[in-house]
Amino acid sequence: MPVRKGAPALLSAGTLCAALLLTGCASPAPPAPAAPTPTHAPAPGDGRPAPAPPAAGANSLASAPVPAPRIPGIGPVTQALLPDRTAQAFVVTGATADSSTATATLYRRDPSGHWTEAAGPWPAHNALEGWTDDHNAGDLRSPIGVFGLGDAGGLLPDPGSRLPYDEDEEFAISGTGLSGEPLEGSFDHVIAIDYNRVPGRTPLDQERPLGEEKGGGVWIHVDHGGPTQACVALDREALRTLLRALDPAADPVIVMGPAGVLAR
Repeated sequence: MPVRKGAPALLSAGTLCAALLLTGCASPAPPAPAAPTPTHAPAPGDGRPAPAPPAAGANSLASAPVPAPRIPGIGPVTQALLPDRTAQAFVVTGATADSSTATATLYRRDPSGHWTEAAGPWPAHNALEGWTDDHNAGDLRSPIGVFGLGDAGGLLPDPGSRLPYDEDEEFAISGTGLSGEPLEGSFDHVIAIDYNRVPGRTPLDQERPLGEEKGGGVWIHVDHGGPTQACVALDREALRTLLRALDPAADPVIVMGPAGVLAR
């Protein structure tokens, strides 16, 4: 958090103590030869005793800035990208910019504003070549950023998702992945990542607001045991758990990228 210019500086405990000591070392005035002073002399002014000086550092804790709570592993730059109303964040973290494996954890913001782990962590796959902040179709990298999670679907029936769920035969897939593994069943359940798509539509929707060259169809789907083209892949049961946990009222997002970038 930047320091506000012109804010009054707090007097340090050492400076305050030194000032009090110097005041106490002043030479007393010589006694007047007048009549004896009463045993209980009144205080000057209205007769009430002068207030005691404040203790050194008494206001230090009250004036200290309270840091904003953040998601574990997420730095202030990335945290600032989260919408104000977001109370669920699915964080997918790669070890390096070129890693095709990641760790995925769902966090929930409690009423006090602090983020706590709600589900996971789970192992995950991302794109074969790792991550990029300038994704293009066919680059075999997953986009870095914070994106909404509002729509789901799959070949199989809804497992209990609170997101709108589109069950459709168009989610059927066959063939082999980038490591030769079978892809069948990968789209049994999917969650659309709001990268270059129109939110509020089925994950099958083909409109690309940024243009076809920027890619699209980036989903969270069932892990087929190898790296993806750009998507994030989770174990089947982990994905079903995530589908049941995501709450549209919490404006859920995915925060995805390599650890070094997300920590900024």
